[in-house]
Amino acid sequence: MYCPFCYANDTKVTDSRLIREGNQVRRRRECLICKERFTTYESAELTLPRVIKRDGRRDIFLEDKLRSGIVRALEKRPVSLDQIENVINRIIHKARASGEREISSKQIGEWVMEELHNLDQIAYVRFASVYRSFQDIKEFREEIIRLENNKSPVNEE
Repeated sequence: MYCPFCYANDTKVTDSRLIREGNQVRRRRECLICKERFTTYESAELTLPRVIKRDGRRDIFLEDKLRSGIVRALEKRPVSLDQIENVINRIIHKARASGEREISSKQIGEWVMEELHNLDQIAYVRFASVYRSFQDIKEFREEIIRLENNKSPVNEE
């Protein structure tokens, strides 16, 4: 690690601690040349699969886009920011754990609906109405009846 003060490449670690629930390491370092101290943060670089869009295009996985859709569905609902972040983290974990280099946007949408179904039924119906492109009130009614009957989301083509 180069010293940010004198650019020497001889530094030593004086202290290491796990932070962010063990997902990151904070290291205090000291330059062996100028004796200045500084902090570095290390985390594993985990790549997310590319997303295959409905029209066949491939795009990078955008966490901000995922967050935006979830937050929009949960607007004015009694759900905490921690709950939202947990949902996002679970979906990202599923994407990484799939082991695939590419994943369909349809699969991501299904994961979001599953999470919203368990978190907030109003948000679930909001998201489903956009994701599945409900065309009329009948489709809303059918989804609400499924919720009232306490059934899981139905995977539709």
